[in-house]
Amino acid sequence: MSTKDFIEKDYYKVLGVPKDATEAEIKKAYRKLAREFHPDANKGNAKAEERFKEISEANDVLGDPKKRKEYDDARALFGNGGFRPGPGGAGAGSFNFDLGDLFGGGAQGAGGGFGGGFGDVLGGLFNRGGAAGTRTQPKRGQDVESEVTLSFTEAIEGATVPLRMSSQAPCKACSGTGDKNGTPRVCPTCVGTGQVARGSGGGFALTDPCPDCKGRGLIAENPCDVCKGSGRAKSSRTMQVRIPAGVSDGQRIRLRGKGAPGERGGPTGDLYVVVHVGEHPVFGRKGDNLTVTVPVTYPEAALGGEVRVPTLGGPAVTLKLPPGTPNGRTMRARGKGAVRKDGTRGDLLITVEVAVPAQLSEKARDALEAYREATAGEDDPRAELFEAAKGA
Repeated sequence: MSTKDFIEKDYYKVLGVPKDATEAEIKKAYRKLAREFHPDANKGNAKAEERFKEISEANDVLGDPKKRKEYDDARALFGNGGFRPGPGGAGAGSFNFDLGDLFGGGAQGAGGGFGGGFGDVLGGLFNRGGAAGTRTQPKRGQDVESEVTLSFTEAIEGATVPLRMSSQAPCKACSGTGDKNGTPRVCPTCVGTGQVARGSGGGFALTDPCPDCKGRGLIAENPCDVCKGSGRAKSSRTMQVRIPAGVSDGQRIRLRGKGAPGERGGPTGDLYVVVHVGEHPVFGRKGDNLTVTVPVTYPEAALGGEVRVPTLGGPAVTLKLPPGTPNGRTMRARGKGAVRKDGTRGDLLITVEVAVPAQLSEKARDALEAYREATAGEDDPRAELFEAAKGA
């Protein structure tokens, strides 16, 4: 809708309400007419469809107090509630100027200059500026997703890794304008907003991306050969990305402002990085805690003792085994785990595994035979097992 159309159309007449109608009266009139002329109720009726568009357009203006005031002020500016250019300037309510100059931005009225043009006078209408460069709104860049594979240690300690990513960026060939000459024109359909209104059948209107400019607000008269008029082209770049300490396998990290560049000064999108973590030959992970299985001899488990245990990237710790430590018991070394979000560390969970030798020396075998004789007749470790089996 052009500025001229906006002023010449009598939206009050379209809805059949007086100029001093209340918001409730406007809404009631719109709903009644929308039901009558809705495309679903008038399939194949082109006139009804066109009438529905006029009704929706009128409601979009009169149903919004701010737009309605701007509309009323604009029509009052030219007298008689409408835009009535006269031939040569004769007659009341007529003006002597060139419409082309007026809407181009440099018109002169009969009684003085319009300065920056009528488009500037009504620059606030629908949040549209008068100049082509100010009508289009900034557009946020797209979010980009990538993947990175880290070693187990890098995931625990954090790492800075090179990441190559591809995204849509302003076309370098046309400087993002989409036009070979760098001079796209404002889309006449959406008047540079990138959106068009459509009726919803209720008391409001919805907006869709403009089908003619694909939501850009601009149309290239001479489309760029590289981007085909879209103003965007595929761009690849390598950047150094800091992965925080303590990330886990499959975690999705959001890096603000590291995605695709925006359009027309809009903010950059975000980068989402999916992290894959490799396995470690010694350590495992359970939440913020690391895990490790430590083999111990039978005498160490039975008699107790001190066992050195490795840690990830740090000095070994000494684990004190109490006498009679059973196989599979888990003990804790505090602060030797993964880094938490608050900067503290989890623990290292140490599981004891009694190692059974595959071969014995003669001396060791004799000692074990002597041990077996010494413990003969003592408590049977399988007695409770059989008791439980009988009672089940």
